[in-house]
Amino acid sequence: MLRNGDFRRYWASAILNGFGSYISALALPLCSVLLLKASPAQMGMMGAAAALPYALLSLPAGVFLDRNRKLPILLASKAIQALSLVSIPLAWWLGMLTVQWMYVVSFISGCCAVVGGGAEQVFLTNMIGHDKLTDAQSKFTATDSAARLLAPGFAGVLIQWLTAPYAVLLNAIGFVVSIGLLRDVKANDPKPPPSNKHPLRDIQDGFRFIWSQPLLRTLAGASGAWHMLFYGFAALHVIFATRELGMSAGMLGVAQMVGGVGVLASSLMLKPVSRRFGPTGTMLFGMGLCAFAYTATPLIPANLLGYPLASAIACAAMSFFLDCGVMLFLLPYTTMRQAVTPDEYLGRMVSTMRFLTVATAPLGALAAGYLGEHFSVRTGLACVAAGGVALALYLSLSPAMRQARVTAPALS
Repeated sequence: MLRNGDFRRYWASAILNGFGSYISALALPLCSVLLLKASPAQMGMMGAAAALPYALLSLPAGVFLDRNRKLPILLASKAIQALSLVSIPLAWWLGMLTVQWMYVVSFISGCCAVVGGGAEQVFLTNMIGHDKLTDAQSKFTATDSAARLLAPGFAGVLIQWLTAPYAVLLNAIGFVVSIGLLRDVKANDPKPPPSNKHPLRDIQDGFRFIWSQPLLRTLAGASGAWHMLFYGFAALHVIFATRELGMSAGMLGVAQMVGGVGVLASSLMLKPVSRRFGPTGTMLFGMGLCAFAYTATPLIPANLLGYPLASAIACAAMSFFLDCGVMLFLLPYTTMRQAVTPDEYLGRMVSTMRFLTVATAPLGALAAGYLGEHFSVRTGLACVAAGGVALALYLSLSPAMRQARVTAPALS
C-alpha cells in the first residue's frame, strides 16, 4: 500500500486530522472549564451535543453515502468542520464566546463526524479493498499513537501560554491542509447506480441486514453500552482533573501524552493478542482495561501520598490503561463489522451501526453531568465505573459473544 500514492495522501491526511483531533479533545473542554467556568451539567450537555448527530443523522447519512460519491462528501465535511472551529477563537477575541456557542460547535463537529467519518470509512475500503483493511488499520494505529503521544503535550503547553482558542485554531488549519491533500486523490470512488427505492426502504434494509447478522447484532449491543459509558466519563474527566486534582492545562496535557503511550502499546499488542484470543477476546480484554480505568480514576485522592504530583501521575496512568483499552476494543470491532459486510451495504451498515451504538452516548453524557452537578463529580465517575464493570462481566459471560468467537474473522 505504501507504493500507492493515493493511500500515502490519505494516510498523511489521517495523520494531520488525528493530531488535530487530539489537540481539540483537550482544548475544547478546557475552553469550557477554564475560560467559561462550565458546570458538570453543562459539560454533560456539551458531550450530548457532540453525540446527538449520531441519533439524528446516522440513518439518512447511510442512504446518502450509498447513493453518492464519497470523496466530495468527505471534503465538504472537513471544510465545514474547519469553519466551525475557526469560529471559537474569533468569538473569543470578540468577547462573544459562551458555553452555548460551544454546544453549537460540538453539534456541528458531531454532524461532520457522522457524515464525513462514514464517507471516510467507505472511501478507504473502496480504495484498498477488504483484504487490506487490517494492514491499513495497523498503520493508522501506529501513526495515531504518535499523534496521541505528542499532540496533548503540545496542546497543553500551547493552552498554558496562549489559551485554548489558539490550539483550536491550529486544528482548523490542519483540516484545510487535509483538504488540499485529498482533493486530487484518484482512487476508486465510483458514483453508485441510481436507486429507485424510497430512502426509508434503504434505511429499513440497513436494519434488516444488521439484524440478519448475529455478529453485527452482538457488536451493536456491546458498542452501544460502551459508548454511553465512555461519553459519561469524558463529560466529567476534565473537571475532575482540573478542579478535584488541581492539574493545570500543561499537566493535563502531559497526562494525556501518557495515554498516547497506551495507544502505542495497543498497536503493538493488537495482532499477537488477536492471534492468541481472537478478535472478540481482544475486545473483551480492551473492555476490561476500560473498566479498570473507570474504577480507579474516582479513587485518586487530591494529594496522593501527600503530593499533588503523585495524584497527577496516577491520573496519567489511568489515561494509559483507558486509551490502550479503547483501541483494543474499537479496532477489532471496526474490522469485524467491515469484513462481514458486502460493498453495496457498507454505507448503510456503517451509519446504521453508528445509530445503534452512539445514539446512546448523549444519555451517558447527560446522566454523568446530572450526577456530577447534583451529587459530586466523583459520584458521577463512580457510577460510570459500576457500569463498566457490569458491561465487562456481561460480555465475558454472554453466549452471543462466545458464539461470535467461533464465527468472527481473524485479524491477521
